[in-house]
Amino acid sequence: MRRPSPAPRPQSLASDGSYLWMGSIETERIYAIDPVHWTVREEIPAPGKPWGITCVGSELRVICGETDEDHRIVRRYVPGHGFKSHDGIPCPDDTGSQLSFDGRRLYVSQWYNKRIVALAEDGSAETIATVPHGICGQVFVDDGFYLVTTDDEESDDYWLTRVVPNGGAAHVEDLVRIGFPARALAFDGERFWTNHRERHEIVAFAKPG
Repeated sequence: MRRPSPAPRPQSLASDGSYLWMGSIETERIYAIDPVHWTVREEIPAPGKPWGITCVGSELRVICGETDEDHRIVRRYVPGHGFKSHDGIPCPDDTGSQLSFDGRRLYVSQWYNKRIVALAEDGSAETIATVPHGICGQVFVDDGFYLVTTDDEESDDYWLTRVVPNGGAAHVEDLVRIGFPARALAFDGERFWTNHRERHEIVAFAKPG
């Protein structure tokens, strides 16, 4: 299922079970989308380009690319109150494009380093898994990560990849070919959602298996 994005170049996505939260790198704003009626319920300017979003309880964490140098900082957003400026966490190595949360820890994915990194509140980082592809979407479901991956971002060869951490030897499996240059990954309990950014569309598809 494809839907028109409420803003051009949708980059980041998260689901809190009621709304899809989308970040546009064109408008540098966050949108709360009602997925049933496909209406925008909330729209907020971000402190930078919103590269990645995840839900943390009733709040959001957003990777923002800030300043002309695109410094990557994880910002806290509280719906109805706005972004908090005092407790941002710099991304490890000043890089990171997607976020997920497993109920305890935040995880940043590094596209070109092909790594999933656990991020502590003090900014310290631990590599959880290294994967064979670049990572351009990430969500934690059940006991592992689902990723959007590619070896060539200029192609249509994109995959839904499953990663189950197991100490130093994660189990990595490419599940299905996505077939377009996807950005971000969210799961609403039934379906995955991703962005076809350059077509300004948001796409839903069934969980494999």
